[in-house]
Amino acid sequence: MIGFGAQSWASSTAESVLLKENYCSVSDRGCCNSSRRNMLSTLPRILLALLFLSSIAPKSDGQFEEWCVADEQTPAAELQRALDWACGNGADCRKIQVNQPCYLPNTVKDHASFAFNSYYQKFKHKGGTCYFKAAALITVLDPSTYGN
Repeated sequence: MIGFGAQSWASSTAESVLLKENYCSVSDRGCCNSSRRNMLSTLPRILLALLFLSSIAPKSDGQFEEWCVADEQTPAAELQRALDWACGNGADCRKIQVNQPCYLPNTVKDHASFAFNSYYQKFKHKGGTCYFKAAALITVLDPSTYGN
């Protein structure tokens, strides 16, 4: 009897395991299908959010782009002095020379904006500012596109 009872218990345990395995696999498939549907409905939202975020001009370090431009209210003589200082202290002013790609428009304001931004981009991580004796200011609008 003891042998029969043990066999009966083993047999019922095996059936129970098989039933649980079948139930779990059916249940898991249902969960997987449900999860897959949820993921597919969430995917367009994620893609839309990524598209939006990619249009905001972030920099590689996670900050937004900034440009240093000449203040339009600053007199031309002050802009010229600040432009000369920037070009003499590290700004790359080769592109605003005659017959170079950024020479036109040939105005003190435009050349100063180019020089100020060149200096600022080069030295801002070393403590450089966009001050130039109050002749410049920072903008998040790309000056190569908003004035055209």
